[in-house]
Amino acid sequence: MAITAADVAKLRELTGAGMMDAKRALEENGGDIEKAIDALRKSGAAKAAKKAERATAEGKIFAYTHGNKLAVVVELLCETDFVARNDQFNELGNDLAMHIAASAPQFVSRDQVSAELVEREKGIYREQLAEIVEKIIDGKLNKFYEEICLLDQKFIKDEDKTVQQLLNEKVLSIGENLKIGRFVRMQLGG
Repeated sequence: MAITAADVAKLRELTGAGMMDAKRALEENGGDIEKAIDALRKSGAAKAAKKAERATAEGKIFAYTHGNKLAVVVELLCETDFVARNDQFNELGNDLAMHIAASAPQFVSRDQVSAELVEREKGIYREQLAEIVEKIIDGKLNKFYEEICLLDQKFIKDEDKTVQQLLNEKVLSIGENLKIGRFVRMQLGG
């Protein structure tokens, strides 16, 4: 299949890839734009990983203020002073400063968070989960008791009350303490 300049232009517009990368992706994927997009995304991730290892000794400091009550200063690094003057770079720096003002992060990345802080947070989550688990267990136990204990069961003639509530009502109306001593249930063939 012949790759046209229009196909390359369309792929570049969709992905922001360079002309040669777009053409190569289309050629390698038989002109299928969707497959070419996937291929570019995969190679882009690989390229980004390779570039992440390169030194970033240039850059700029960006500032953002919100009224007279909030200010953010963020250092955005890059490899060259040429990129530091780029409009996209500057827009990113300003956007990051505004984001930090709005979201109030404490760290740049996970590797900066101390092990002690992570363990403290895990402890809080464990306690919260333990409380939730205890409530779930209590609920399940109550259901279990309702199934196997006479006094906890819903009274079949009035499901709005338990057998214990029925018994309590009868104690009040009869005027004397009542208690179920024991019972036997037999079923033919069972």
